[in-house]
Amino acid sequence: MKTEILNYIKSNILVFDGAMGTELQKMGLSENEPPEIWNINKPDYVVKIHRAYFESGAKAVTTNTFGANRIKLAEYGLVNRLEDINAAGVRLAREAVGEKGFVVGSIGPLGVFIEPLGDLSFDEAYDIFYEQARALIRAGADAIILETMSDLGEIRAALLAAKDAGDISVIASMTYAERERTLTGTDPETAAVVLESLGAHAVGVNCSGGPKELEKVVEILCRATNLPVLVEPNAGMPELINGRTMFKETPQSMANYSKKFVSLGAVMVGSCCGSTPEHTAAIAGELQGLKPNHRSRLFPLRAAGRSRTEKIGHNCFPVIIGERINPTGKKYLADEIREGKTKVIKADAISKEKAGAHLLDVNVGVPGVDEPALMKAAVQAVQSTVNAPLVLDSSNPCTLEAGLKAYHGKAVVNSVTAETESLKKILPLVKRYGAAVIGLCLDERGIPESAEERLKAAARILEYAQDLGIPSKDLIIDCLTLAVSAEPRSALVTLESIELVRKILGLPTVLGVSNISFGLPMRSVLNRAFLTAALERGLDAAIINPLDTDMLDAFYAGAMIAGRDKNAEHYVARFSQTVNEKKGESQVKDKELPSDKEPKMHPLMEAVIRGDRENITSLVEKSLDEKINPMDILDKYLIPALEEVGRKYEKGEYFLPQLMLSADAMQEAFKRLKPELERVEKRYRGTVVLATVKGDIHDIGKNIVAIMLKNHGFNVVDLGKNIPNETIIEAAQREKAEVIGLSALMTTTMPRMGEIIDIIKKNNLPFKVIVGGAAVTERYAREIGADGYGKDAVAAVNIVSKLMEGKI
Repeated sequence: MKTEILNYIKSNILVFDGAMGTELQKMGLSENEPPEIWNINKPDYVVKIHRAYFESGAKAVTTNTFGANRIKLAEYGLVNRLEDINAAGVRLAREAVGEKGFVVGSIGPLGVFIEPLGDLSFDEAYDIFYEQARALIRAGADAIILETMSDLGEIRAALLAAKDAGDISVIASMTYAERERTLTGTDPETAAVVLESLGAHAVGVNCSGGPKELEKVVEILCRATNLPVLVEPNAGMPELINGRTMFKETPQSMANYSKKFVSLGAVMVGSCCGSTPEHTAAIAGELQGLKPNHRSRLFPLRAAGRSRTEKIGHNCFPVIIGERINPTGKKYLADEIREGKTKVIKADAISKEKAGAHLLDVNVGVPGVDEPALMKAAVQAVQSTVNAPLVLDSSNPCTLEAGLKAYHGKAVVNSVTAETESLKKILPLVKRYGAAVIGLCLDERGIPESAEERLKAAARILEYAQDLGIPSKDLIIDCLTLAVSAEPRSALVTLESIELVRKILGLPTVLGVSNISFGLPMRSVLNRAFLTAALERGLDAAIINPLDTDMLDAFYAGAMIAGRDKNAEHYVARFSQTVNEKKGESQVKDKELPSDKEPKMHPLMEAVIRGDRENITSLVEKSLDEKINPMDILDKYLIPALEEVGRKYEKGEYFLPQLMLSADAMQEAFKRLKPELERVEKRYRGTVVLATVKGDIHDIGKNIVAIMLKNHGFNVVDLGKNIPNETIIEAAQREKAEVIGLSALMTTTMPRMGEIIDIIKKNNLPFKVIVGGAAVTERYAREIGADGYGKDAVAAVNIVSKLMEGKI
């Protein structure tokens, strides 16, 4: 493997280059052509930019191939030039730096969401990334950087593809917005955990904002991993100065922050949008002579959902793995799984997470079904509904792989045994997809009768895992719980095994607690007693039913008594809440308030808020059968529910996946309601024309805004992307629109927004204009004379509503 970059940063700070797009724009890049085509048509200009950065102090330059993938190039009819464009990008960078610098192949996002947020499958995304990565590696790149990624699912596919394409170092960098979250809700710690587990050689953050906005992200990344960390901030956020889009962060200011980044632990520092060779020179000068701040933190086992990480073992508070999201003994769930539905699975997941489960076990094993397809569907449904990390429960390798591909996080595989066949089939999947795994203490002879023999089984699993490159911190051992009714000493053997595994192997342990009481009366009593004993012996994770409040009470009390709850923090939190709830119930009783003081949420509202697309049509039908006025269904239930989703999004309780699920559910409801509404008096909320401006082929954000506006009752005319100014104006006139919504992701295309506003004002046209996009700011919107700024889809809907009502 090419490790020159990794070797260099062991003892040196590596300075990366800066922006390419804005520098090409200065040289005449047209909005009608992708920057990457200059690798073929105007190579001298590309070399000139690379050389300017290199001579300014950048030891690493990134190729001009950010959008040179099949999907992006198809927008310009250049798919057949993909190999040539990527190879030329590497060749030109090498020409500029020779053997004295590093050439890093740039791979950006595809511009579309993968499942479940979009229609692109994991395998399709993998193939597209593999194709580009292979072209860059064949051309001689020293490393690959996956940059400006905002979706954890997408970067997982990209990282696996890049690693498979050749023996090369891969840097995985994401972009973050408000609250240090990506567009789809991933925090820096979770990103670091997932990307490290998948085999990234370095992680990082780029774009996102100026250096001030990235400081907290870098701090979290450096606390969350010992991998090398890269940071490349923008030169501030864009502003309009004398009619030109400018970035005002000075070279010296960027240099000052770069020193702070290194003190936090970053070892690769560059810059992104709006930066110049002057910024690079200042950064290189400031960092000259500085050495890496090496980190050697110890981490426990960490499992992660898209937006949450849970820690297990290593002196952490024990965790609850919610059981029973499986069809065993539950005919209604088995029937639903056979039908390919996920209503019950999602409801189970929500209730168990709300009850206190830290992780959720998912099992779809039903005879006579396509188990891999159902595991994929279940994983997509559950991860879109809850934040808790998932435990994928199956002994079928194909089923596990389907679930691992679909999961946008770091799952726990349940399980592998010490049997040779199991080790060979399961552990390679754990390694490839960066999962953790539960190891069962059983081998070809069955379940060992003694604690010592169970320890040997655990040791064998550990040895095999480590030989495959799976770190010990990603293994948790199940010492196995047997029914005490069949073998009276079995409970003691299990407890002794927990102690031995922790003491001898240093591994965390997990148990399915309820097996202990099988065949006996008052099972819950026995389960609680066994749980508290296991916690005292060192149990780190309990697979229990979190809806059993007595069991949960025993869990928190047992953890505190066992010295596992520092300062009784978790115990106090749980029982303070319980006391307050009881106090509240008592006060309500004393005041003799009616029992329906807080009526249960209407099922239609609940369906929108939970994104229950599968069942919302039947709920609309039921409401219509109950003679509820169609307009009341819309105004009293659907729209208020969507507004509640918006509030959750603004408060950081929901992220883009939940927002889109709710929007999809709303669309299904409106599809059924539309003919009924057309029979009654039609209410007109106004028409909005949406477009991504000329020269810009990015439209994810604009598409989300379109969906949200339609769901709020507006007539939306979506013109698409790369739309000329005149076409937008003509469409607004033809459709008699009240509002025009403009989107731009690229700083090079943002000036089109101002041009359109100038045309409207010059001709005294009656349109209000709202603008948005990754690089657009509220200040920029004001400077170009826009009537509103939509920082996200929720804000855009609120502003359009106010504009229509004349409140702005």
